[in-house]
Amino acid sequence: MPAFTARWTPPFLVAEFSEPQNMLSWSLTRPGFVVARSVVWLEVRDGDLPVDVDPAELLHRRMNEAGHGEAVHLMTSRSLAQHDLASATAGAVTSSCLATVGLSNAGRVGEPFDGRAPVGTINLLAHVGTSLSEAACIEALSIAAEARTAAVMDLGLRRDGHIVTGTGTDCIVVASPRGNPAIPFAGLHTDAGISLGRAVYDAVRDGGLRWLAERAAAGAER
Repeated sequence: MPAFTARWTPPFLVAEFSEPQNMLSWSLTRPGFVVARSVVWLEVRDGDLPVDVDPAELLHRRMNEAGHGEAVHLMTSRSLAQHDLASATAGAVTSSCLATVGLSNAGRVGEPFDGRAPVGTINLLAHVGTSLSEAACIEALSIAAEARTAAVMDLGLRRDGHIVTGTGTDCIVVASPRGNPAIPFAGLHTDAGISLGRAVYDAVRDGGLRWLAERAAAGAER
């Protein structure tokens, strides 16, 4: 079972812990190492973000107005009704991932992007069920990114003839319990890395398959 509860109350998806957690992310409004009890997604439409609107200011204002100012904030145009939760255990460590997966602006790492696609992204909360040192938290973030990329590549989606590896606006939040002792490493072959990698892979793959099925159904209806 995940260490957090998830609830969808449009336009927000809220993942809430019973106790504050250590978190690391590149959130627009609360990046870096922070302590928080929740991670909150805001669903927006492309029309909410014209060129003269600052996305960070919009996100900060909407979250504060809704009482989520202390959360770590994520933003996406993907329908938040479509979210995926997966958990995995390795040894004594259980990890969980809550993901929203949109692939509208997917591309391949290192390749230019023309910007013509609508906003669509992958946002995920990856929770490791053991306390992590700062170094282990950074390492866990790399594992989560690797698992997300592996899941996206296994979908087989191509842009300009190349297998895509992610979207231009992905964001990952890694969370873990506070306290000691904290494990010093969370690499690919540790229980933390194995459980985290499997949970992230499963959640992103499931979300990606649903996104592809939706696009196929929409195309068939035309």
